Amino acid sequence: MEEITQGVDNINLAADSHKKNRIQVSNTKKPLFFYVNLAKRYMQQHNEVELSALGMAIATVVTIAEILKNNGLAVEKKITTSTVDMKEDSRGRPVQKAKIEILLGKTENFDELMVASAEERDAVDGEEQS
Repeated sequence: MEEITQGVDNINLAADSHKKNRIQVSNTKKPLFFYVNLAKRYMQQHNEVELSALGMAIATVVTIAEILKNNGLAVEKKITTSTVDMKEDSRGRPVQKAKIEILLGKTENFDELMVASAEERDAVDGEEQS
């Protein structure tokens, strides 16, 4: 019985830590690079980030993931697609929306790249002030 309790506790802990590093992306609320920079910060804190989107925002999530991968900051760990039942605002009838979840992890040289980009930014800031 004790083993089952520990297993359930582990599942709950995993679910809780899973939510802390999830970014639900909208393609209308924030600019693209807001999400790119937020994902970098989440990866620094949690070593991985889950990007999630519905419907038309799916293209935005894929773009964010590709930017992070192409810059050598992230590797794909898992991609999940599904459909979600939602209610349409105007008539209240059920509608299915596509959903994507992309789990990205840090690359081996993530920290080095982040330090290099911070140093680059500091150098540019120093030039602008003089």
